[in-house]
Amino acid sequence: MNAAQTGGETLRLTDLHGGSPFETADMMSGGGGLVGTIDDYMTFTEMLRRRGACKDGFILSPKTLDFMMRNHLPGDIASMGPQSFAEQPMEGMGFGLGGAVVLDPARARCPGSVGDFSWGGMASTFFWLDPELDLSVVFFTQLAPSSSYPARAELKALVHGAILQ
Repeated sequence: MNAAQTGGETLRLTDLHGGSPFETADMMSGGGGLVGTIDDYMTFTEMLRRRGACKDGFILSPKTLDFMMRNHLPGDIASMGPQSFAEQPMEGMGFGLGGAVVLDPARARCPGSVGDFSWGGMASTFFWLDPELDLSVVFFTQLAPSSSYPARAELKALVHGAILQ
C-alpha cells in the first residue's frame, strides 16, 4: 500500500479515477481489488440478511445461507494459531464460508449476538448481519490498515447502544 512515512499529512491519495490499477487488472482475484458501489454492497448484504431472497426471487437457498454462516472451525479463530494483524478479534469468533461468525460476544469483547456474520476489508470497510435483531450494516471507509483504529468494534457498540429493545 502506502510507503511508511513519518510526520506531515497522514491522509494521502493512493489512486485516482482513470489511473487506478484496479481499473485495468490483468489478474482476477476476488479478495484483491474487488470494487463496487455502496448500493451494490448493501443489496448483497440485504440478500444475505433475507436468507437468499432478492427483488427477483432467490439467489441462494435459505439452507445454503444457514450452512455458509455457521462456524466451520473446530473452535474459535484463536485456537487456530498466532494472532492476525487484522482488527478482527480472534477469541469468541469462528469462521463460516466467506465470513466471521460470533460464537461468544463476551470473548470477542464487542457487543453483538451469537451468530453475527461479518466480513471486513483491508481499508477498514465492514459489513455485518445480526440475525437475532434482523439487522444489516455496511460501513465504508478508507483507513488502512484495518488494524490502525478499532472502527468496527466502535461501530457495533454505537449501533447496539442506539437500539431500544
